[in-house]
Amino acid sequence: MKVSELRTKTEMDGSISISHSGLKGDVAVRILILSEEDENSEEKNYLESISSNPAFDFLNEPAENIYSTKDGKPSHR
Repeated sequence: MKVSELRTKTEMDGSISISHSGLKGDVAVRILILSEEDENSEEKNYLESISSNPAFDFLNEPAENIYSTKDGKPSHR
């Protein structure tokens, strides 16, 4: 098995095009896609979606603000 690394960027619509690969024609290939995007993007998307969800609007009400910086004990990690 021959391994070739090809680097490219995704198009604005997320598609990928490869114009030159250096491989012979009519050869079976296996393509692995390793994305270099932020590893925490899935968590970031989740947090953004719940922060804008109206189901959690009640947390912004003054009655929900029951804790202060004087509550609890400091963590010394």
